Amino acid sequence: MGIGTQQCSEHLQVRPMPLLKRKQLMLVDNYQRQINYLRISITDMCNLRCLYCQSKPEAGWKVHQEILRYEEIIRLASLMVQSGIKRIRVTGGEPLIKKNVLMLIENMARIEGLEELTLTTNGTRLVQFARQLKENGVDRITISLDSLNNGRYADITGGGNLRDVLTGIDEALRVGFVPLKINVVVMAGINDDEVESFVRLTLDKPVVVRFIEFMPISQQGISWDKRYLSTDVLKQRLSQRFSMIPEKSIHGNGPAEYYKIDDAVGSIGFISSISKHFCDKCNRLRLTPDGHLRLCLGQDMEIDLKQPMRDGASDEELKELIFQGVRNKPSGHQFHVKRPEGRGMCAIGG
Repeated sequence: MGIGTQQCSEHLQVRPMPLLKRKQLMLVDNYQRQINYLRISITDMCNLRCLYCQSKPEAGWKVHQEILRYEEIIRLASLMVQSGIKRIRVTGGEPLIKKNVLMLIENMARIEGLEELTLTTNGTRLVQFARQLKENGVDRITISLDSLNNGRYADITGGGNLRDVLTGIDEALRVGFVPLKINVVVMAGINDDEVESFVRLTLDKPVVVRFIEFMPISQQGISWDKRYLSTDVLKQRLSQRFSMIPEKSIHGNGPAEYYKIDDAVGSIGFISSISKHFCDKCNRLRLTPDGHLRLCLGQDMEIDLKQPMRDGASDEELKELIFQGVRNKPSGHQFHVKRPEGRGMCAIGG
């Protein structure tokens, strides 16, 4: 059943109305990349203050009227799927702190033509939400977790409780989110001594631990130049401790390189955003909490969809803006030349 553009705001319990079947198009940019993956950040707010993302409260959150309403998110998501998007990931900030987020998830999962709905979370509220997320149509979950040490986790996250996340992981696995992905941003001198501990998680849990290179975006409480560590260094270190067998069967939308450790239940992966960028295969767009279509994580180019929508733009006019944006998608990020000067990661979406 499709999704209409009727209201389904944070304060209304509304069921979607059916759309007439429409031919799904293809989004192809000027570099012949098919764009079929959209990350939607539904809030820039978070219950943690991670030192590389939003370590200071004065980093600022958008005021309520600047953030997309739920009915606006559903309308834009529906138009994006009609235009060629096949997979959507809901992110934040922390999406599970949003009021009535399950209603949004339920309506988004019903969008006609959407093949997969996933979610990224810090895991602190998964104990309460895991079963309902499964029941409401989320296909897979990714958890951001940068330490398995209680004290260090609290330091990195500005006071977070590691036990909340670990119990949330167990609950997500119990209700059927298998395999469960865990993203680890590796920072030299901060948590790089824990990579072996993260690998051992895969020995008896059906999780996919992915090590991500630290990117030079919004590191408000940490210096990228001093903390960056390439995945090649990690692979070399881990290969001295574990037998790493290339793994080709992991399902996902991204460019991670996967391996399995001997006799492990789960797997590990490496995302080399800086050292071996994968821009030539980029298939994604991002919708920011305030309704801007961001064309590349590592560049500040954005298309404002919110204001035209609120000014009365038709569905066809909004879709034309989407296609224009895709045509202007840059060939790749410019982290090696300059760092994005505009938004921090909390305002772009994880």
